Amino acid sequence: MKVAVFSTKSYDQFFLNEANQSQHELVFFEPHLNEKTALLSQGCEAVCVFVNDDLQASVLEILAEQQIQAIALRCAGFNNVDLEAAQRLAIQVARVPAYSPYAVAEHTVALILGLNRKIYRSFSRVREGNFALEGLLGFDLHGQTAGIIGTGKIGQIVAKILNGFGCQLLAYDVVPNETCQQLGCEYVGLDELFQRSDIITLHCPLTPETHHLINSQAFEQMKDGVMLINTSRGALIDASAAVKALKTGKIGYLGLDVYEEEGDLFFEDLSGKVIQDDVFARLLTFPNVVITGHQAFFTENALKNIADTTIDNLTSMAQGKSCPNLVTLKHTRTP
Repeated sequence: MKVAVFSTKSYDQFFLNEANQSQHELVFFEPHLNEKTALLSQGCEAVCVFVNDDLQASVLEILAEQQIQAIALRCAGFNNVDLEAAQRLAIQVARVPAYSPYAVAEHTVALILGLNRKIYRSFSRVREGNFALEGLLGFDLHGQTAGIIGTGKIGQIVAKILNGFGCQLLAYDVVPNETCQQLGCEYVGLDELFQRSDIITLHCPLTPETHHLINSQAFEQMKDGVMLINTSRGALIDASAAVKALKTGKIGYLGLDVYEEEGDLFFEDLSGKVIQDDVFARLLTFPNVVITGHQAFFTENALKNIADTTIDNLTSMAQGKSCPNLVTLKHTRTP
């Protein structure tokens, strides 16, 4: 199968080529897939895409005109794909449901620790010869109440790690996780989780039901000075509402690895340019905000697993075999 691979960096090419072993003809493109670049897939039978590629209906129609039969997502999320249009156009969609939940979970805890102990501030100070401790005061994680929204593979691992720190665990999910319950997780409603948690961390998918799950109403219920972490999907948080909550002190610590409008920002070197997103630029001005550029997944283990599963998905779809990672409309019905 000839495959147009979009949004590729050097590391994508390396790991995909290692996994491919000449099974498929991979044609790499650095640009994102969108209406303007979709014609690059001409002559291919499949496209391989990442989180910020655009697979709305108009793009899928262009792909269908190019005889594209399959889409291989190099990620777990599929909120950027119009599944109804894909089904109508007879284009199969497959994803990588679990590449390394440890990578994302560990990055989540790194953000918690970095924000709490202000590692980013102390690093800069020491390099400038400033060894003062004023402004670096943290708190013990032991005994804090951590609210975990979404207790799938990643949320479960976060629960295990925070349990090891001695945190009291609250959880919210439509389906309780038995392993989390065995750790002592108390499943509660969202309102109660917001009200009781010192730390809130998000690990749920982005669906119409979870879009802006964290909004102004949610912030009103939270403790003053709450720590909020998002390593899932940017649009779970209303960023404008978060700015207001930071200004009032409702949010005491904010750690983001994702951002709602990250498509024009993340994975690119924009150090010589002016950031045009005013909300994102405002977030960068707060001393209690740490933002990483969608790197929670970025470990050797994860990239190898993503590449291996992506190639397996392409092979299954090319050979007409059953592919366990196909995404269908039924997936959109689960919050």
